[in-house]
Amino acid sequence: TRQTVRSLYVHAPFCHSRCFYCDFAVTLARNPDASEWLEAVGIELERVREEGVFILADRLDTLFVGGGTPSTLGPEAMMGLADLLGHRRLDGPSLEWTVEANPESFSARVGEGWARAGVNRLSLGVQSFQPGALEWLRRLHDPGQALSAIQAARDSGIENLNVDLIFGFPPEVDRDWSRDLDQILSLEVPHLSLYGLTVERQTALGMAVNNGMISPPVDEAYREQFLEAHRRLVGAGYSHYEVSNFALPGFQAKHNRVYWEGGSYLGLGNSAHSFQPPLRRWNLRDWDTYRRSCLGGKVPWEGQEVLDQEESCLEGLWLGLRTDRGFPLRNLSPEGAKTVDHWVVEGYA
Repeated sequence: TRQTVRSLYVHAPFCHSRCFYCDFAVTLARNPDASEWLEAVGIELERVREEGVFILADRLDTLFVGGGTPSTLGPEAMMGLADLLGHRRLDGPSLEWTVEANPESFSARVGEGWARAGVNRLSLGVQSFQPGALEWLRRLHDPGQALSAIQAARDSGIENLNVDLIFGFPPEVDRDWSRDLDQILSLEVPHLSLYGLTVERQTALGMAVNNGMISPPVDEAYREQFLEAHRRLVGAGYSHYEVSNFALPGFQAKHNRVYWEGGSYLGLGNSAHSFQPPLRRWNLRDWDTYRRSCLGGKVPWEGQEVLDQEESCLEGLWLGLRTDRGFPLRNLSPEGAKTVDHWVVEGYA
């Protein structure tokens, strides 16, 4: 018998503009229609229920609404999502419900609406507190709006707060990483996600680097900034529990743990992935194509794969090595054990 899935990801693809470095499945929209989004997601959920491969539990452990920028959907969209999923599914005392937001579209009004719906964790895409860096990234907010959004979340009762920051900028960008770390430490945010800038080929940044208009990030600076963040945040009481994630005690992200530990999850919305070991499935990437597929009575799934034992082991290994829990040696194949022995001999592990 198939186990029920207790973790759900829902993709909200809408953004007011595309950032310089962005390679996500986003759709540009000034005033996205939340009812259209909920309608399509609701149809997909019904298709999933009819198929019976992914069985959503009566009560969820984690719900993550990512994007895109879900905060562009306004204060009532999360209550609409709760209505669609069923409030009983979201009334467990230990539910972690995270929604992503950007500072320019997250206000006290949005925070209050989300809190009323049951959202209890916010992930805020700040990236930097320095005007030059934000302008270079083509972010729409300024440092003051980032600080206001953090305060608005706290005022609405959402204390479980994550802030995203980016490090490893090209040398010509005016950005002082140490100063951003000073700022975030002064705010005592309980969870931080720090991502090294990645140059993806199809992005505006990728094209600029390819044309020689911008230098690629320098490996040495990238390494130094990562190690500085590790040293300072661990010194301030944060646990560096995953390669990009730091948490104060009691604030580790439960939803992301499901991914890192190979657990089951259902993804709804364009580009979303679902996993019920050993089956992985992914949805059509483009929002309009996904929506037309849902409304036209077709399934919006683009493809799937079934992992064999070796692929499952390899995936468990590279995901496990991202976290402070590591990967159990007993789960290694004989070939994998030889590789690890070589790492030990070479001093890597």
